[in-house]
Amino acid sequence: MLTLLAVHGYRSLREVVLPLAPVTVITGANGVGKSSLYQSLRLLADTGRGSLVGALAGQGGLSRVMWAGPEEISGAMKRGEVPVQGTGSRRRPISLALGFATDIFGYLVDVGLPTPRTTAFVRDPVIKREAIFAAPLYRPASSLVERKNHTLRVNAGPGWRVVAEDLDDRASMLAELGDPQEYPEVLAVRREVNSWRFYDGFRTDADAPARQPHVGTWTPVLSDDGADLAPAVQSILESSWERPFRQAIAEAFPGGRIAVTDHDGRFEIEFDQSGLLRSLNAAELSDGTLRFLLLATALLSPRPPAVLVLNEPETSLHPDVLPVLARLVQGAASRTQVIVVSHSSAIVDHLLGDQDPGGQDPPDQDPLGRGYDDAPRDGGATVLHHRLTKNLGETVVEGQGLLSRPPWNWGAR
Repeated sequence: MLTLLAVHGYRSLREVVLPLAPVTVITGANGVGKSSLYQSLRLLADTGRGSLVGALAGQGGLSRVMWAGPEEISGAMKRGEVPVQGTGSRRRPISLALGFATDIFGYLVDVGLPTPRTTAFVRDPVIKREAIFAAPLYRPASSLVERKNHTLRVNAGPGWRVVAEDLDDRASMLAELGDPQEYPEVLAVRREVNSWRFYDGFRTDADAPARQPHVGTWTPVLSDDGADLAPAVQSILESSWERPFRQAIAEAFPGGRIAVTDHDGRFEIEFDQSGLLRSLNAAELSDGTLRFLLLATALLSPRPPAVLVLNEPETSLHPDVLPVLARLVQGAASRTQVIVVSHSSAIVDHLLGDQDPGGQDPPDQDPLGRGYDDAPRDGGATVLHHRLTKNLGETVVEGQGLLSRPPWNWGAR
């Protein structure tokens, strides 16, 4: 299970270390950095596919995604005694860093700019450093694999062994190295990040992929755009998750029943509702009904990912459906770790039970200042709720101070 997510220098996330639980809910007002936190997770997943640098370039390059404020925000700036201002010259190199820790290992990647004399593409981000380390914290003694620029070395215990000196600085070592015997730690991290699944704003317009028939093939994992909804539903109906899937639909839409029909090898959803004389296909479903079917299909996957991330799942859903969605999230957490980024205080209330009524009272605190439910809700998974706010343009975790922030060490280039 992921225990920590760390981000440095990405958009408004100047320095964020976020504890994670079986279910982690991240909320906050518009513009506080929720989407940036979600995107940072996607960027980490891109490292396993070798597309991190390309993803950053697609966002406009480092100049567009880097923290735009001063290197350091002094106490006087925070108190309003002096204006927010830079130092005139940088004391540290330009750096965007991402990392995570599990209960076994951790990984971090540091992205910067190339040396101008070596290339004309001076605005393209390059990978300066990567490290895989034994959990919970990076230290020289806990480091297992380290990459600096083009050079990779592994901890041969005792001492280090250089195994490559020609790595592409635009590709992660997670994508470049494939030998499971030579680099088992790299393989473990790559498998971890490649198994993450992201579901962000399913389309529900008339031309949405989920409304179209799809080639019928075994689909244990719903695609991120929902195009294979019909075969994914049929895969659930032929698995041990058929009963909870049908129960969830019946709870969300009393009298609702779902089936999948085969039209010459192309599968199509059929949905029966109380009072109607014929079934509706996906093209006829309301936005909210279609979105709930997509979310239920993702959460009841016969092949759950290591981490499942939902971004604003409450969109288009009626308030009466949110308790069912919350129960699906809780149930999914017995098989996969779930991270929910949401605007909805209602879904938070349903996930947290009586812990945080109305989203007004701060959650209980552990010694590190992490607000969380120290007992599972209704026999479900432990839920951790983070509220994000902004201070002088910087995203901060509410209730988390300098001394209560979980320990994290980026190391040095």
